[in-house]
Amino acid sequence: MIRLFQRPLTGTSSSRTNRQLRINWALGALCVAWTGLLIGCNKSETTSTLGDWKRGSDLEGVARIGGVSFVIGNIAYIGTGVNSNGERLNDFWAYNAERNTWTQPAAMTIGAARAYGVGFAVGTKGYVGTGTNINGDRLNDFYEYDQTANTWKRIADFGGTGRYGAVAFSAANKGYVGCGNDGNYLKDFWSYNPTTAAWTKVASYGGSKRVGAVSFVINNVAYVGTGDNNGTSEGDWWAYDPAQDLWTAKNNFSVSDNATVARSNGVGFAVGNYGYITLGTVTDRIVWQYDPTADKWSSLGVFEGTARQYAIGFAINGKGYVTTGGTSSGARYDDVWIFDPTVAQDTENN
Repeated sequence: MIRLFQRPLTGTSSSRTNRQLRINWALGALCVAWTGLLIGCNKSETTSTLGDWKRGSDLEGVARIGGVSFVIGNIAYIGTGVNSNGERLNDFWAYNAERNTWTQPAAMTIGAARAYGVGFAVGTKGYVGTGTNINGDRLNDFYEYDQTANTWKRIADFGGTGRYGAVAFSAANKGYVGCGNDGNYLKDFWSYNPTTAAWTKVASYGGSKRVGAVSFVINNVAYVGTGDNNGTSEGDWWAYDPAQDLWTAKNNFSVSDNATVARSNGVGFAVGNYGYITLGTVTDRIVWQYDPTADKWSSLGVFEGTARQYAIGFAINGKGYVTTGGTSSGARYDDVWIFDPTVAQDTENN
């Protein structure tokens, strides 16, 4: 209980009246504040924002980090990586997004089992390469997966040096691979043309050299950013136009004084006209949305699984997906999470 003490009023009638008015105003303001405090204490802490996650069917293969993915139609193919025993993997698993089910296609047995490679798809073919083998050798070999025949074949080796931690995407009917580490941090980029089965060097990444960047593609323009440059987490952001072979600087991935946004080994995917980034070498699970038209970043809820890095992200039919990954303490995950940016998320327990 609050007790308010008031001194006796002295002075002229006019001054007493003015002082009484000031005291009444102060008492009224205090009562309003106290009432608001009481209401606030009883109010639910639940908030809501767009961007909801739900659990999908767990990967049927072993939990892993450093795997790759590519999407053909409404099927995502996930494979390679390293398990909790440190073993490199060459298995692949196909996820049907419509049915939320897994099947096992042919493994990539013609190449070395690997981790920290890259994958992309062009048309009905998937492509996988680079990474490191069990001995830590940096690889530059590349393989093509034929969805119809369910077979793998070796194609021309990657045009650059063998490396791990590169970033890849497909745009304008070509695949693109760049950055990474071959013993040194890199920023070169190469395109693969399935028609000519050849690699061509293109403009180097617009930012600094790095490993562990993320990418997504919106309307045939690729957006690439974040990553690690000699121990420094990057937050810059660049757009690549394959028609002009040109990189353009965009607003840095830095949107809040209260959240760490620079990172490496995160995941990125595009849904509709927006791109999304989450996870990586950060402790938070905030999902960040990029609007290329406004060149603006904003937060959109939080990832509802466990924080992790070296996970896989992709998008199918208006939804984003995150699976696998792990922690620096050795945890490995095989869970699948489905992101719908049009549904409100209840953040009470996040």
